[in-house]
Amino acid sequence: MSTATPPKTQTPDVAAQITYAMRSMGVAPIPRNYELFYEAFIGSNPSLTRELAALGSRATQDELDALGEQYFAAHQTKAIENVHSKLIGELDGLLRLLQQEQNSLQSYNRLLGETYHRINSKSSNSADILRSAISILTEATGSTMAHGEETVVQMSQRSQEMDEVRRELDEYKRIANTDSLTRIANRRAFDEKLASVYTSGTKPLAALVLADIDNFKKVNDAYGHPVGDKILATVATVIRSNVRKDCFVARTGGEEFAIIIEGNTTDEIYQTCERVRIALETTPFKNSKTGVNYGPITISLGFAMASDAEDAGELYARSDIALYCAKNAGRNRTKPYEDGMKKDFTKSWLIYKR
Repeated sequence: MSTATPPKTQTPDVAAQITYAMRSMGVAPIPRNYELFYEAFIGSNPSLTRELAALGSRATQDELDALGEQYFAAHQTKAIENVHSKLIGELDGLLRLLQQEQNSLQSYNRLLGETYHRINSKSSNSADILRSAISILTEATGSTMAHGEETVVQMSQRSQEMDEVRRELDEYKRIANTDSLTRIANRRAFDEKLASVYTSGTKPLAALVLADIDNFKKVNDAYGHPVGDKILATVATVIRSNVRKDCFVARTGGEEFAIIIEGNTTDEIYQTCERVRIALETTPFKNSKTGVNYGPITISLGFAMASDAEDAGELYARSDIALYCAKNAGRNRTKPYEDGMKKDFTKSWLIYKR
């Protein structure tokens, strides 16, 4: 008697589902809309999922773009391009001012030359020569000085305007690299930072720590996403306050965080991870009004040393496997990567690669 072969589990085609959802809602199939629906579909940002759902089936492109600007740096391209255009305009105006100043000085130089020739002329008497020279020089000097003062004022004004544009551009860049919920670095900033670890050409003394809140889905299911959002923000604060100020801290997914620590040994990295873990474990998560206790909230951490990996992709894979092993061993613990550790699958670190 033959044994029936169980049907293979079908892997859901996420791209097809997202494309179908966009088509059924009449949303234009452009990259920025796809990214918006992708993040909402996988549920990495509950607030985004709720707000996109609230737009209903008749969402306009302006509404989608406004939502995108709130959550994603890629959707801020238009705003940043506008700032760049303003900066180019200010630079163009500055160059015109300098050109005008150069033309004014050239005119003054020409007048000086004419005056010199008049003084050397033998066809006029001394009094006429002197009178003419004084008149020309007085008028030319006064005009040139007045023009120079006006240029200084305009240059100062242009400088102030360019400084304002620079600050505006810096603010857009800061927003583009900041997670809107937790106010720490976002996944895009993490991708850039992780890639930069290997730019020196030598094996760096650095570590990548990946952390994940334990059983966070149960918290969301039990108390709702608004409570979950507050817990995420608190977890980010606890992590940030328990590592050095020069450590890079980012939220890389729904309840996932990453820390890049430079200049420490394996033992020191482990101690830092434990400090973060214990601090979070002992942090109360209570509603001050109702007295409801949402805790305890714990976190699992896995890390790998950059010097043991060939590139950012391998470093991320090793840290991710270490985190998986920490979860698999019972959660609420720190695991450094060790040879022989395995995982059924690994994730790609560069999810924003174009």
